[in-house]
Amino acid sequence: MINRRSLIATGAAALIASQARAETPVSQPQFTTANARWQAAYDKALAVLAGNVQVVPRYAGPVLIEGADYAGIWMECGPQESLVYRKFRPDVARNSHMTFFELQRMDGQLPCNNKVTETGFGQIQMVVPIAATAWELAQATKDEALLNSAYTACSAWDAWLLKYRNTRGTGLTEGFCTYDTGHDNSPRWEGIPPQCPNKDAKYFPAGFALPRLCPDLSATTYGARLALSDMAKALGKNNEADHWAESADEMRRLILQKLYVAEDAAFYDLDANNEFVRVRSDILSRVCGEHVVDQALFDELWTRQIHNPKAFWTSYPMPSVALDDPQFVRPLPKNSWGGPTQALTALRAPRWMAHYGRDAEFSFMMTRWCEGLLADMTFRQQMDPVTGKFTQEDLPNYSPAALVMMDYTWRLAGVVEEAEALHWNIRPGHAAADGANFRLPTDGGATAAMTYDGKGAALTLAGKPLGRIDGVARLVTGKTGAPQSLLGISEKPEKITLRLTGGSVRKLTIKPNERVAL
Repeated sequence: MINRRSLIATGAAALIASQARAETPVSQPQFTTANARWQAAYDKALAVLAGNVQVVPRYAGPVLIEGADYAGIWMECGPQESLVYRKFRPDVARNSHMTFFELQRMDGQLPCNNKVTETGFGQIQMVVPIAATAWELAQATKDEALLNSAYTACSAWDAWLLKYRNTRGTGLTEGFCTYDTGHDNSPRWEGIPPQCPNKDAKYFPAGFALPRLCPDLSATTYGARLALSDMAKALGKNNEADHWAESADEMRRLILQKLYVAEDAAFYDLDANNEFVRVRSDILSRVCGEHVVDQALFDELWTRQIHNPKAFWTSYPMPSVALDDPQFVRPLPKNSWGGPTQALTALRAPRWMAHYGRDAEFSFMMTRWCEGLLADMTFRQQMDPVTGKFTQEDLPNYSPAALVMMDYTWRLAGVVEEAEALHWNIRPGHAAADGANFRLPTDGGATAAMTYDGKGAALTLAGKPLGRIDGVARLVTGKTGAPQSLLGISEKPEKITLRLTGGSVRKLTIKPNERVAL
């Protein structure tokens, strides 16, 4: 016979234990779920990342290397990867920026990478601006020394780019070789040498209609200048802040004027013969990643390209070349930006999806990516955008793939700390949320915790209850827990019951991407 009193006592004890855990401060993010497959994938992702924290020659501190086929750290991705990982290893995040600043040449050139074998200067290879990630890290950790180093180094880097990558005098940032954008094996750069002559990024090979005006490289410069403007303000350099803001605005104007083709709803390289290189690629998401386009233009891109299942919104979004582009490469080779869905693209997506108000659709993308990672469990670089199969010729233990598993888990069903807010993502019924507990150390020293049951989650901050939400939604609060808004993060309308501490019970239905002020 089932002892009902025993069951009630056991349940109460579990609830008390859960509440006690929520009240205990943590030094690193903690996540547990009753879903064994999800837990195994999450734990393995953390093990991969811990194994990829290594010391690389020519810099003393440990950094997060790329892993898999890549024994080193690359500027296009390493700093951002370390920023995503910073709650686990803030020292590694700092080192993964300072590596580039300390190895910078006297003329201002930043290394494109620091590998076990060499420090590279044969291409510029930039995507997410190191200025932007350094600024975010310095803000979050209140690191004035990092702020000063980043401002000096990134100002000199901008001057170097203006001197050596503006040979056509347009003001846009130029591409000289395949590795400049990190687009290995992409039809965008078909026939173009991978590196600059003699591994010197100041020169381009003759005979290939080079240099090109590149939308994504120019967008990176734009994003860096915005970050430099913010850094200058923080350092009390108001005149310099104005200069950076004005030069960023000019870069944005040039990108939209010269490199956007409205009839295709696409951004393209413009070669030295003033011919567009018409390959619809992830240039699009990179330009959006720096918020170059306004909401109206984004909505056009979203409808015609990004959310189009024939182009980029495939079963496993987003391919490196549009699925319906005739230059999509099949069969899929290893390390190919000619079609496969890349882990790096997935890792960069949070930088623009929410900015343009597409949180609900992003939930689909995150879930699909995690499903692919759970099915494979080896954390490789790329997968087929139709089948979700990972390319087995690439080596396992790739940091960006492991970071996607970790980061998406928290963005799907946990709490995420943004610059000015806490995002509480309540998603009962999702695999990651099954009996889940999330505990996040905030930059202010408090612990943000979520405890799930079958209907929703209870939320606490610094051991104090914020309330409870039943149903799928995101609660946005200030850093001290003051409620600001509720956001629809499901692709269908959701019924929500909101019980915030000190307030009355509120029931409502929230639509996809709808924001309700609280």
